[in-house]
Amino acid sequence: MFKQFFSSLSQNYIGILEDNEYYDTTIEVGKDPNVKIFRAHMIILYYRSPFLRRTLASNKKNNNDVLAHIKLSNISPEIFQIILKYLYGGIISLNDQEPLEILNVLVAADQLLLQELIDYLQEYLIENKSEWMQQYFELIYRTSFQSNSLLELQLYCTNFMANSPDKVFKSLDFISLSEKSLVSLIERDDLQMKEVEIWEHVLKWGLEKNPTLILDPTTWSDDDFKMMKNTLQHCLPLIRFFSLSSDEFIQKVRPYKKLLNHQLYEELLNSYLNSNSEPNDDNILLPRYKKVDGIVDTNIVNLNIVSLVSRWIDKIDINSKFAYARGLYLPYEFKLLLRGSRDGLSPKKIHELCDDKLCTVTFIKIKGTEEIIGGYNPLEWKSSGLDIKAKDSFIFSFKSKNDFKDPILSHVKHTDHALFYSKDFGPTFNNDIKIFVNEDNLKEYDNCWCIQDGYEKKIRNTEDNFFIEDYEVFQIIKKDD
Repeated sequence: MFKQFFSSLSQNYIGILEDNEYYDTTIEVGKDPNVKIFRAHMIILYYRSPFLRRTLASNKKNNNDVLAHIKLSNISPEIFQIILKYLYGGIISLNDQEPLEILNVLVAADQLLLQELIDYLQEYLIENKSEWMQQYFELIYRTSFQSNSLLELQLYCTNFMANSPDKVFKSLDFISLSEKSLVSLIERDDLQMKEVEIWEHVLKWGLEKNPTLILDPTTWSDDDFKMMKNTLQHCLPLIRFFSLSSDEFIQKVRPYKKLLNHQLYEELLNSYLNSNSEPNDDNILLPRYKKVDGIVDTNIVNLNIVSLVSRWIDKIDINSKFAYARGLYLPYEFKLLLRGSRDGLSPKKIHELCDDKLCTVTFIKIKGTEEIIGGYNPLEWKSSGLDIKAKDSFIFSFKSKNDFKDPILSHVKHTDHALFYSKDFGPTFNNDIKIFVNEDNLKEYDNCWCIQDGYEKKIRNTEDNFFIEDYEVFQIIKKDD
């Protein structure tokens, strides 16, 4: 039989800590006027803390029985008392401690290289004090990145910045964020927040750094603008200005145009006034990636592509070379009707699941490439009817899921032959996207090609037969305002 009496052992060692006769080490903790001398035992400190072990190794008690003495000015006496109880008895009680005090214990544990305690305190704060951490995010962020040992806190901060940037900006100490912290936040491509709100918070941060400036930029002098521009010099290049709507640009950016590079501002202005103006790629940052979860159930495309297709359906920016850079436009629910990898790649399946459904968008991933092609049918798919007239249908192609910068959009040219219905055919747009089987509509598609015919533009460089890796068909439904 084997039994461990850790509770009694712990209490005995706590008793040693309270002993005033057999100590051999003194520890001076804190800064004036809050300084306290603790009595301790070298052998325990040596084996419990790597940091104290190194300190004691160069400060051993000499032959004249002089006590070893250690100074820890960066730790308060109150915090070190908690640490000592852990070092001696393996005990730490946090129930009565304020979150800030727990964070200070963590910082002290990190200094003393107490990895077991570091891991525990990080987990405790994340699981029990997350609301407080969010309110004082700047403090948590700054603290976590001061040490390579606080990896759990660093991961928490990184994920929180990406998933809840609005809470970061609304935290009680947001204006105290260092420039480095702010830059690390707004440079993220996956920041889940409207670009205009990011811009407003950056301005708010800049104003806080320049308390002599008043809120109204129409009162600013050239020197005021120069001062603010210098403050925001590392932030301004990270704002996705082209993602703003025209109203947002006029209301939120134009009053601050002297903060922007002249060429960038002219590019922005032209992008709203002249859809045929050629963009300067050096000035344009792509829209931030938004999480598709809970918005569109897709394995093939992302929200940027869904947004572009929605713009084309509503005839917004259909000829603009800047459309890919605009903010997300998501007025429709994309209801998944069919997924080939789930439901099968046969004509029978599409007619079972998609016939008689108004307004559908098809996305097709071509096997062996990253290409995505597809089309919009403003009518219903059916199993028979042959050539179908439609004036608002269109087809498109993207180089890949994440390359939506130069899509090809092709509107119907021969409206009388825009679509083709048959039980042996899948979603077919004239010859421009044609997928079918020669016989037996239970089989997978064995004939797929894109030959320009009834639509304005060629969407693939080749007319060769291709195979489908996967495809999805969505019914689009206008969302309630």
